[in-house]
Amino acid sequence: MPMTSGTLLIVDDDRNLLELMKMRLESSGYAVTTAPDEDEAKTAAAGQSFDLAILDLQLVRQDGISLMEELHRASPTMPVIILTAHGSIESAVEAMKRGAFTYLTKPFDARELMLQVERALENRKLTSEVDRLKGMLTERYHFKNIVTRSEAMRAVLEAVSRIARTESTVFVRGESGTGKELIARAIHLASNRSEMPFVAINCAALPETLLESELFGHEKGSFTGAVRSSKGLFVQANGGTMFLDEIGDMSLAIQAKLLRVIQERQFFPVGGEQSVAVDVRIIVATNRNVEELVKQGSFREDLYYRIHVIPVTLPALRDRKEDIPVLADHFLKKFCEEMNKKIRGLTPLAMQRLMLHSWPGNVRELENTIEYAVAMAQQEVIDADLILPAKTVSEEAIKPLKEAREDFEKNYLTRLLELTRGNVSSAAALAGRYRADLYNLLKKYFINPTDYKKER
Repeated sequence: MPMTSGTLLIVDDDRNLLELMKMRLESSGYAVTTAPDEDEAKTAAAGQSFDLAILDLQLVRQDGISLMEELHRASPTMPVIILTAHGSIESAVEAMKRGAFTYLTKPFDARELMLQVERALENRKLTSEVDRLKGMLTERYHFKNIVTRSEAMRAVLEAVSRIARTESTVFVRGESGTGKELIARAIHLASNRSEMPFVAINCAALPETLLESELFGHEKGSFTGAVRSSKGLFVQANGGTMFLDEIGDMSLAIQAKLLRVIQERQFFPVGGEQSVAVDVRIIVATNRNVEELVKQGSFREDLYYRIHVIPVTLPALRDRKEDIPVLADHFLKKFCEEMNKKIRGLTPLAMQRLMLHSWPGNVRELENTIEYAVAMAQQEVIDADLILPAKTVSEEAIKPLKEAREDFEKNYLTRLLELTRGNVSSAAALAGRYRADLYNLLKKYFINPTDYKKER
């Protein structure tokens, strides 16, 4: 059977066995280096990288386990197969405890050697792929790689990076599309639970009975359609992080079970009589006003205080418009790579159209907008006609700085007088200016304080 090729190092003081193994393995497509003692083995390992090492347990000046540990210091992921004599099973088991992939007892069958070599290399390949994917995931969701330029978002990232290594429940609040799950994943990957599962569920996406079963599992026959038992997402997340998105849509009955999980770290599956213990860190998110839901009686007050331990509020995209150019560039590169297109950027009018939009769908809407533009683009630069073509965007040109500043000052003075009901002294105190300065500004913009005096 054809096998994956690889580079192998074989170390044994029996030169006949060395030669035999080399012939067998080379005939199967492997590149083999042999060494009769540990010194030659170390020299060979210093000169090149090996995919696998096969080491005799009894060498000239040291045992194969200590040589394995030296080789692992330079190449920690390289699998090692230990060759042992009949009476050395205890030592072989010790070798596996200390990092060997497996062992073979002499004399061994050639087919068994081939099988174990193939298994070891396949295992290394899978381990490398898992590490690569985990590295990509960590890189994507690392705080440093979350695209932002705004002070508001940087303050959020600084706060969540400090709380990531705690065990406290995190309450993420933000409009739909602001990146609540992105923040939850970043917290998980920066936490002490990063090697364990991250499990996410949207509580608004499932009806009550199905959501309860998904979260807590169920016993066979506990309801119509329950043809087999299910452990549920909390069990899947055991040791890791559970992210409950849109928790404001959770029914009161499920809220009661969630409260038990938070308080006692255990729950009963649907139809089950045996409680299940779990160890999970909980992150919740919502775009709803949970305090108002508590007042209305549709959200448990005791649960609210249990989950509202560390609140994190994500700003809407319209409140951090300085992030639009960097996010647009990030999504442009992403979709150009996915669609194998070469687009240099956006025209000034296209960027202006992005900046003038209010983005009710936040970052997710911006991502979709750039994906559409890249898909439809036929030139190297994206023009304004590809930006939100189905929506009405104010085409008002960006004002000169002087005009924009004057508009801001007029709006600011109006708001001040509304708050102070036309009291100029109070307005000046709020603005941190002298009364005379404030009167001069009011005069400049023809604003009469008496227009704002109202009956209290």
